Amino acid sequence: MKKQASYLRHAVQARGGSSGFTLIEVMIVVAIIGILASIAIPAYNDYVRRGQLPEAFNTLSAYRATMEQYYQDNRNYGPSGTNCAANAAAAFTPSGAKYFSYTCSTSNSQQNYVITATGSAGQAVGHTYTLNHNGDRATTQFKGSTVTQSCWLTSSSAC
Repeated sequence: MKKQASYLRHAVQARGGSSGFTLIEVMIVVAIIGILASIAIPAYNDYVRRGQLPEAFNTLSAYRATMEQYYQDNRNYGPSGTNCAANAAAAFTPSGAKYFSYTCSTSNSQQNYVITATGSAGQAVGHTYTLNHNGDRATTQFKGSTVTQSCWLTSSSAC
């Protein structure tokens, strides 16, 4: 036992005393973690954002179906210049809407409408999508920037 303790003392002294990490080694590890985080966090946020956008697309499509049903019954979309939700599509209430708020307005002698989904929570803030009576889709705001695209943008600012 005495020989083993003596051997360990000599081994520690031969390596320069105590064992551990130097400041340079710790700084290198911290720098590597920082670089990986600077790439991973924006990629993750974009992934989450793309997962929240389909709420708007699905709700706009369902809202459009409700508007068309109303039109078949009444031959108009509701009084001009008013909110569709208050009259024409009163039966439509988006269930489970977490990330977007929805508005609808009529115009042109009750024959046109535009439904708008505006990001209101999460990563959807800064996104605005529209759908009109012809079924035309548009993006007016994407990732906080104003755009004019004739499609619903999800991952890039081009259709």
